[in-house]
Amino acid sequence: MSTSNKIRASQLWGKNKEELRKQLEEQKNELVALRTQKIAGGAQSKLNKIHDVRKAIARILTVINQNQRHQLRIFYEKKKYLPLDLRPKLTRAKRRALTKDEASIVTQKQKKRQAHFPQRNYAITAE
Repeated sequence: MSTSNKIRASQLWGKNKEELRKQLEEQKNELVALRTQKIAGGAQSKLNKIHDVRKAIARILTVINQNQRHQLRIFYEKKKYLPLDLRPKLTRAKRRALTKDEASIVTQKQKKRQAHFPQRNYAITAE
């Protein structure tokens, strides 16, 4: 399939896995043909098309990979653990920080201290 216009990602989202694989193979075959023409001394317009075909291949692969990751997220939704590559990246410090539940837990010692030594309220305010 020799397409003169560029492939748009929006056109690819509606397609299923097999259609995307077929389109990927067509683009790869076209790229091989264009590279062969380049070696044989093809026209400049053909050489410019190599760029478009490479980008089209990248778009197709991006859509395939994102669909696959979406399906994996659905599969692991109710599981106890998530694979490392599906977990949020964040920063190392944020990944190791206490969760809201962990941070809100009050120990027995803290409970006793709060009961015996409550926060004092003063009638006079500093001016």
